[in-house]
Amino acid sequence: MQKLFSYGTLQFEQVQLDTFNRLLEGETDTLSGYIVSEVEITDAAVLKSSGQRFHPALIKTGQTTDTVTGTIFSITEQELVNADSYEVDDYVRVEEIFNTGNSAWVYVAKV
Repeated sequence: MQKLFSYGTLQFEQVQLDTFNRLLEGETDTLSGYIVSEVEITDAAVLKSSGQRFHPALIKTGQTTDTVTGTIFSITEQELVNADSYEVDDYVRVEEIFNTGNSAWVYVAKV
């Protein structure tokens, strides 16, 4: 299984159903060293699924006082591929260590 941290639209039930064909279960966790910004979405399928024109996007600051709380989901390798397809080109997937010590993938703003 893969671990994926969501702080935005991947937490929405409709987005999960559209992306993974199921609802995900996860645990709350916090990532330090990032702040939340936003990107404008123009992809029609993503807009339809999320219902939102602007999506949150993480920016790395490296400051331990900057934190983002979200959910770490356990997903399959294929579901990770599906998540990669859902996230637009403004994001890049990186692996990070969270405040609980968990390691997970997270989509951050492409710099």
